[in-house]
Amino acid sequence: MKLIIVSGLSGAGKTIALHSLEDAGAYCIDNLPVNLLPGVAEQMNHLAATYPCMAVGVDARNIALQDVPALLQTLKDQAVDFLILFLEASDEVLLKRFSETRRRHPLTSQNLSLHEAIQRERHLLSALSDQADYRIDTSSTNIYQLRDQIHLSADLHLNQQMPLLFQSFGFKRGLPQDADFVFDVRCLPNPHWERHLRSLTGRDQAVIDFLDNQPEVRQMIEQVVHFLETWIPLFEADKRSYLSIAIGCTGGQHRSVYLVERLSAHFRQLRDSVLVRHRELP
Repeated sequence: MKLIIVSGLSGAGKTIALHSLEDAGAYCIDNLPVNLLPGVAEQMNHLAATYPCMAVGVDARNIALQDVPALLQTLKDQAVDFLILFLEASDEVLLKRFSETRRRHPLTSQNLSLHEAIQRERHLLSALSDQADYRIDTSSTNIYQLRDQIHLSADLHLNQQMPLLFQSFGFKRGLPQDADFVFDVRCLPNPHWERHLRSLTGRDQAVIDFLDNQPEVRQMIEQVVHFLETWIPLFEADKRSYLSIAIGCTGGQHRSVYLVERLSAHFRQLRDSVLVRHRELP
């Protein structure tokens, strides 16, 4: 299991880096006292079955930064697989970021101006900066570019597929609030008007047979599948955490349930993580 030490200047993006690593599946600890690094490294094996790596944030508030060289040597002696990511930015950019966000630099005081605090922080973190495996300058980097650089630097080859949630619902009870795409299938033939189908749902074979024989239903499924297969890869490339697709009919009992079952069955042949929810069913 790899240990990733994330450090850098305040305002350079350490929090974003840790969040990116956490989203990638890492076990993250922020602002860890550096003298605990060897002890934490000893416990990593207990997490190896669940997490690909552990990431710890170390900043200038640590009181034992002078011990960093010896602590890193201890990790090497323990044969710990670790790397150091150090995030930095120009003084001009850092001053601007603190001015825009109105955040207080952790080292500012009555005796230190913001510019002086930044210089002091550079000095305090020099031991980590000098031994960093990767130094990332975020002066002209947006949040998405930084996230990609973090993943590449940490050698996290993320092949995790974006989970898909297919949800049926009834329009008469309102739209789902968390849907990314909503497809209205009220135009399709309605099993409700077939007396022997009225009390059933889109999961029952009689309703399935009825809708399977409707050309409009088959066409709707084909076109929705084509739409989703076209656009899902772009959402994944944008590192979306999940995608929610809602299918709605009048009551959320027949047509929407049937389509959700059909669509989820199709995408389960292609993907690992496909969830199904039927909002209006018990």
